Amino acid sequence: MLQRRRQLLTLAILTTLFGVGHHVDHIIRGNHVGWPLIPEVTPFTYSLGFYPLIAVGFYLYIKGHTAPLYWAFVTGFGFFFVGLTHFGPLAVEPPADIIGPYDSVVAGYVAMAWLVMLIVLLAATCLYSTYLWWRKR
Repeated sequence: MLQRRRQLLTLAILTTLFGVGHHVDHIIRGNHVGWPLIPEVTPFTYSLGFYPLIAVGFYLYIKGHTAPLYWAFVTGFGFFFVGLTHFGPLAVEPPADIIGPYDSVVAGYVAMAWLVMLIVLLAATCLYSTYLWWRKR
C-alpha cells in the first residue's frame, strides 16, 4: 500500500507542476489571463481555485490519508475543466490561442504539448485514484 501512496503522490505532484507551468504559459503569452493579473474574471481566474483544493489533498496525504476518492474528484473535474476550456466546440481558449502568440512556432508547440501532457496527467491521476479507491472498498 505504501508504494501505491507514493505513486499517487508522484502523479499529484507532476499534475500540479504541469498545472503551474500552464498558468505560467498563460502569463508569458499574455492572453487568456484574468484576475488577479487583470481586473476581469475569466476561466484563468476560476482555474486558480484548484490550488486550494490541491493543497487540501497534500495536507490529507501528510496526515496519513491517501484520499484517493478526493484526488479522483479533483483531477476528474480538472480534466473536464481544462479539456473543455481548450478543446471542442465550446473551447474559449483553443489551441490556436496557445500556439499563435509565440514568435517561435517551436515555443508554441512546446506550450501546446505541455497542455496536452497536463490533460494526460489529470486523466491518469483520476483513473489511478479511482482504481485505488475501488480496490480499497
